[in-house]
Amino acid sequence: MKFALIGCGRISPNHIVAAVKNELEIAALCDTEAANMTDKVKKLKLHADIPCYSDYKVMLSEIKPDLVAIATESGKHAQIALDCIKEGCNLIIEKPIALSLTDADAIIAKAKEKNVKVCACHQNRFNKSIQKIREAMEMGRFGKLLYGAAHIRWTRDYEYYSRAKWRGTWAQDGGALMNQCIHDIDLLRWMMGDEIIEVVGFTDRLKHDYIEAEDMGIALIRFKNGSYGIIEGTTDVYPRNLEENLYIFGDKGTVKAGGESVNIIEEWRFSDYIDIPEEVIKAYQEVPPNIYGYGHSKLYKDVIEAIIEDRPPFVDAEAGKRAMELVLAIYQSAATGKKVQLPMKECATTDFIDRFYQ
Repeated sequence: MKFALIGCGRISPNHIVAAVKNELEIAALCDTEAANMTDKVKKLKLHADIPCYSDYKVMLSEIKPDLVAIATESGKHAQIALDCIKEGCNLIIEKPIALSLTDADAIIAKAKEKNVKVCACHQNRFNKSIQKIREAMEMGRFGKLLYGAAHIRWTRDYEYYSRAKWRGTWAQDGGALMNQCIHDIDLLRWMMGDEIIEVVGFTDRLKHDYIEAEDMGIALIRFKNGSYGIIEGTTDVYPRNLEENLYIFGDKGTVKAGGESVNIIEEWRFSDYIDIPEEVIKAYQEVPPNIYGYGHSKLYKDVIEAIIEDRPPFVDAEAGKRAMELVLAIYQSAATGKKVQLPMKECATTDFIDRFYQ
């Protein structure tokens, strides 16, 4: 299966390593900066003769890859995805899959029309800890769901934002919730039943006055099943990343996943006593080298199997849209001071340009 990567920046090594582990043929790399591609070829010990392109449309026409990963700045995801789908390519799109609901809907519709698979790269769903919690959820071990909470307490400094001018902009990125926190926002919505009635949110730019978007967001969510959700996300924590936590509370079970990328189970309590908490906590933990975790390789394996078996990927484009929609709902609530009902008809990050300059 021929694989191509568009965008060779910060996250690209995870995609390349995952592709190699899953025995994909690395057919091409693409980036507007040649140095980014040269750097990855050298550091990851790829074949020196791998074709490198500055124009992804030329790459698509010449290489004709079976599977493409899109890891550019977020604002370019949608158009690149639509162009790839037009050429019949299956896709893995880095989060978020788009920055507007219209673009997300277009990706979903075009993929169905062309019968290609599109995966949103929410790799934390493949964490051992998250898979174990999901298993308990599907078994009904939590009983009646009461509420869940996601806390992302990280830091991003001036150096981080200055290395890529698109970061923190409304047109190409969004803020802390859309970029750094969307993985846990995805997990929270997925675990709590997906269907949301309404959202109340607050966002602010407390520390990073050199970016356009928020560096802190707080939200309350009312789910259709009667449960509630709490989101707290920030890039303001001093002096380094502190934690990334997911809590699920039911009337018969309590779970906490923690660590830098919700990669360990810290609390495991159920009224059915069908397992021993200490053994679960010991068995279902990973210590990854960075915040990206180990999920990329498992996600790639699933997408490859989805293509072969002609089935939807485990994390499909609809899932990617739902995570993005929740962030947009928080943005809209924060901007208007009102509750936002879901599903939303249309919203985009660019709706909030000048949000913190008024």
